Amino acid sequence: MKWCKRMTALVAVLLLCVTTMAGCSRNKDDAITLRVWGAQEDQELLKEMIASFKKANPDKNYDITLGVVGENDAQKRVLEDPEAAADVFSFPNDQILTFVNAKALYEITRNKDAIIADNTEGSVESAMVNNKLYAYPMTSDNGYFLYYDSRVLSADDVKTLDGLMEAADEADKKVVMDVSDGWYCASFFLGAGCEIGLTADGKQTCNFNNADGLKAAQAIQKFTAHEAFMTGNNDIVTGAMGDTVCAAVSGTWNAEALQEKLGEGYAATKLPTFTLGDEQVQMSSFGGYKLMGVNALTKYPAEAMALAEWLTNEQNQLLRFQKRAMGPSNRKAAADANVRENLALSALTQQNAFAKSQKEVLSTFWTPVEAFGLAMENKDYSKSLQVQLDTMVQQITG
Repeated sequence: MKWCKRMTALVAVLLLCVTTMAGCSRNKDDAITLRVWGAQEDQELLKEMIASFKKANPDKNYDITLGVVGENDAQKRVLEDPEAAADVFSFPNDQILTFVNAKALYEITRNKDAIIADNTEGSVESAMVNNKLYAYPMTSDNGYFLYYDSRVLSADDVKTLDGLMEAADEADKKVVMDVSDGWYCASFFLGAGCEIGLTADGKQTCNFNNADGLKAAQAIQKFTAHEAFMTGNNDIVTGAMGDTVCAAVSGTWNAEALQEKLGEGYAATKLPTFTLGDEQVQMSSFGGYKLMGVNALTKYPAEAMALAEWLTNEQNQLLRFQKRAMGPSNRKAAADANVRENLALSALTQQNAFAKSQKEVLSTFWTPVEAFGLAMENKDYSKSLQVQLDTMVQQITG
């Protein structure tokens, strides 16, 4: 009788072990394994976001790991080995065409309408190719606008470029803009209504040498010839502001340094209007956005989309702003009082209404525009503006 009881107990223990092992095996097999890439400085922030994602989805067993690959390196790493790449990764919007042409991004179909409605028009446009959504807008803060010293310049002074230059000259101060950088120089041409784009077979188009482009070039020539004009990089902007410089065209990356330099005089707004022929037109700009994409080869597309959507939702865009001062693309997050009180982001939001996406700008664009801008800064008028523009466009589209 004791032997039977011992055998019964042994069988029960064996059955329990088998059941436990089966359960462990089943849990392991049921785990949804995803990898996320992000910049080194975003690792702790991403950990916090992933933890909240898991908490919000207790019905699924997520195994999510993090890797250090920043936005600027994402394209190279993904295209080198798509199978080894992360399921979810962030990248700048000017890389999206390369990703799509390489069939490296999963088309976003989950909650597509809500994502489009929740984010600003410019950020959504930057994430779409041929009317298909290929990424989630994550930030809207990579553009440029005007910083100025309100102790020297009034809000009225900075409304027009002519008024800005006159006021700066009267105060014996300088206005900084790196016209020899194609990113900035293009603001005159884009403001004039000129266009840059792609043909159906992916070749660069550009009409900066048309009649409006010539007027824009004349405005650039007048601007760079002005006594108050000064070119310069970030070191010049942050180093001279508040001293010899009273205004500068730059972006959010210099906000902290300029606020420290200017103190109570720290101010920022959209770019001014400029004289195009005989009318005032708004200076345009290139608008830059950070996006989050899903690897086309992910084994868990639905779950990867759910995670990417979570990492870029209103709550987490506000968290990015709070922890990393990144500007939200989400409409509600951008309307948050704390975001609106940030002078640099507020100025960028104003300027984004006039910004153009650089999604369709190929690498052939930058050097020719840089050469034209440099000639204007150096006051090299050995060739007519029209000839210089024709040469520039030929090189861009050639």
